[in-house]
Amino acid sequence: MADDNQNPVFQIQRIYLKDLSLEQPNSPQILLEQTQPQVEINLGLAAEPISDGIYEICVTGTVTTKVGDKTLFLIEAKQAGIFEIRNVPQEQLQPIIGIACPQIVYPYLRAVVSDVCTRAGFPPVLLAEVNFQAMFEAQQQQAAAGTNGNGAGNGSRIITSV
Repeated sequence: MADDNQNPVFQIQRIYLKDLSLEQPNSPQILLEQTQPQVEINLGLAAEPISDGIYEICVTGTVTTKVGDKTLFLIEAKQAGIFEIRNVPQEQLQPIIGIACPQIVYPYLRAVVSDVCTRAGFPPVLLAEVNFQAMFEAQQQQAAAGTNGNGAGNGSRIITSV
C-alpha cells in the first residue's frame, strides 16, 4: 500500500504525561491554617516538529495555591501528545496544531491536575474548559500586529485566578 500524497492524514500516535511536579514547601504548618486559599492557574501551549509530519504538542498547567503570602501547594503538569499530520494545506496546519491537538490533550491534563490535588490531600482543582480557537486567534492577531511575541510561535498563556 503506497502512501497517497492526496489524502490528508491526522492521527494520534500517543498521549502521555511528560512532566509532573508537586511541591508543598510550607507543610505541615500551613495545613493548620483555616483561611481560604487563593488559587492561580497558568496554562501554556507549545508545539514542536519531531520529524517530517510528526509533531509533539504540549499543554502545561501550573496551579499555585497560596494562603496569604505562603504557598500551600504548587502543581506543574505537562501533558503531551504526538500527532501525525501529513498532506494538509499549509494554511490549515497551524490551526490543527494550535486548536485541534490541544483540545485532544487538555482533558488528560485536567484529570492529572485534579488527581494530584486529591492524592496530595487537598480538594481537587478543576481546570476550566479552554477555548483553544480563541487562544489561537488572539495569538495570530498579536503576531499580525507585531506585538512583542516573546514566545516566537511557542504558544500562548492564560492566567486565571480562582
